[in-house]
Amino acid sequence: MFCRNCGNELFQGASVCTKCGAQVGAGGNYCPNCGQQSDPLAVVCVKCGYQLSGQPVAAAPGTEQKSKMVAGLLGILLGWTGAHNFYLGFTGKAVAQLLISVLSCFILSPVSAIWGIIEGIFILTGKTTADAKGVPLKDN
Repeated sequence: MFCRNCGNELFQGASVCTKCGAQVGAGGNYCPNCGQQSDPLAVVCVKCGYQLSGQPVAAAPGTEQKSKMVAGLLGILLGWTGAHNFYLGFTGKAVAQLLISVLSCFILSPVSAIWGIIEGIFILTGKTTADAKGVPLKDN
């Protein structure tokens, strides 16, 4: 468990953080499950998919949920292009996958393809549960 205020790892059964002194559960800048810095308005942790709010996981008003099926299939079929990462908003990873393939004259495209297949499987099996903005993926 990690402090929501500073991201420090907490001891089992702790009631306050030894680093910042905040009450356990106070704050909202870090994921209590993995310690990753998070947007205070995010519903789920982008890194581990942990539900950050006490409310059921749902998209915030005005945000569109991306399809888990579309993202997973893009990863499996077009992973070498980074299409699934472009779709989910992870543009840095997407550009890296595309450049690995194109700049190597497609010699290294199998590397990007395997990377995409693994990420596609993670998306379809629920290990990746949110897009780059922290909006949960919908199941259809």
